[in-house]
Amino acid sequence: GIVGLPNVGKSSLFNLMSDNQVPAENYPFCTIDPNNARLKVSDARFDWLCNKFNPRSKVCAFLEIVDIAGLVRGAAEGQGLGNKFLSHIY
Repeated sequence: GIVGLPNVGKSSLFNLMSDNQVPAENYPFCTIDPNNARLKVSDARFDWLCNKFNPRSKVCAFLEIVDIAGLVRGAAEGQGLGNKFLSHIY
């Protein structure tokens, strides 16, 4: 997951990596619910092996990323989303 303080660019990084367009505004709690994306990991070695051995199926590696709400001071006492955002980290 992409974890950090509010308004530091987590959603912008998520958009850049995933070619998605989730809201990335400059106000607290723009991201409430997590955003998920699955990215193909390009590897020239995989392509070379597939060309050399011509397998029946090709399964590329992937990276799953999650953009979650930022951590604010006092979250343990219920400020912001409280500790709710922790359930989005897996």
